Amino acid sequence: TSIAYLDQAKDRDNLTVHTRALADRILFNGKRAIGVAYLQGDTPREARARREVIVSNGAIASPQLLLRSGVGNADELSAMGIDPVIDLKGVGENLQDHLEMYLQYECTKPVSLYPALKWWNKPAIGIEWYVNGTGTGASNHFEAGGFIRSSDEFAWPNLQYHFIPLAMNYDGSNPVQSHGFQCHVGSMRSPSTGFVKLASRDPRVKPRLLFNYMAHDVDWREFRAGIRITREIIAQQAMDQFRGREIKPGMMIQSDAEIDEFVRTHAETALHPSCTCKMGDASDPEAVVDNQGRVHGLSGLRVVDASIMPRIVTGNLNAPTIMMAEKLADVIRGRAPLARSNAPYFIANGAPVKLAKAGGKKTTKRSQSNSKKTRVRS
Repeated sequence: TSIAYLDQAKDRDNLTVHTRALADRILFNGKRAIGVAYLQGDTPREARARREVIVSNGAIASPQLLLRSGVGNADELSAMGIDPVIDLKGVGENLQDHLEMYLQYECTKPVSLYPALKWWNKPAIGIEWYVNGTGTGASNHFEAGGFIRSSDEFAWPNLQYHFIPLAMNYDGSNPVQSHGFQCHVGSMRSPSTGFVKLASRDPRVKPRLLFNYMAHDVDWREFRAGIRITREIIAQQAMDQFRGREIKPGMMIQSDAEIDEFVRTHAETALHPSCTCKMGDASDPEAVVDNQGRVHGLSGLRVVDASIMPRIVTGNLNAPTIMMAEKLADVIRGRAPLARSNAPYFIANGAPVKLAKAGGKKTTKRSQSNSKKTRVRS
């Protein structure tokens, strides 16, 4: 996004970029946002807004900034010595993320990326990528993925898969010292929610975070299914020539209790924090912004980032966040939105689907076939 957007605009006369700057708080005149106070190094500075302040700090830092500015739960703000500008109890609440785990296997043929981890192979990989933009260095290595339903109780694919021809930790540490591969699997719409709260009025102090992973029984059922379905996939005949020993969790892990303990100790964030400045009607006590990103009860202030999702999306957040920014950029500039899409999509046989009708009422429909696409207007 920096290359696609900022690099294209950085030389414009109407854009000034301040680097190594840390937003402290939004400045208000009554209920109107008029600027931002920030630190550049240890030097306090201010930027004044002629029209609007647009907060795009992400699902962790955006609610922090609002809270430090007096926008949030009035009782909690007052307890920290912050004068409330407006009482919005949803700021920092509703924190959601994608949690996932990975199953690792030995690969019985020398076709994985394991040799690329050796230091003596890395220079050539880097040079090829730098000169030609090709080779192993040009890949993100998650070349295959997919979405499935773990059971008929879900109308949407509730599990996401990534496949990588390498066995190592998600952060690149602890690689298995042999050819291997792994499947990442995680739930898409967990009902578990947490929060972001201030630990200090100082913008340099990290916030208090509670993701509250695995707080509902459905989470545990989905992850148990994820392991068992993954094993079924890897056991297919097409994988016979590649499938070796299951490294993690290991075939000795079979019972619900054993799988639960594996998930408890090995599940990791997919780095998709979202939903902490929820979009919704002003009548919703948890809503922070309206459908144009405007903060309820205030003027001249919008939030435009993954924090405004009411519920986490089924999939990675990158493209949906860019889409929201594109749409709200059109709103801010007064441009007409693109025509509504009626693209068809697949509905599994028998899955209940909610259809919105005129007047806001909903009906439930069941698809008639696995083999055809059903057109549904959400």
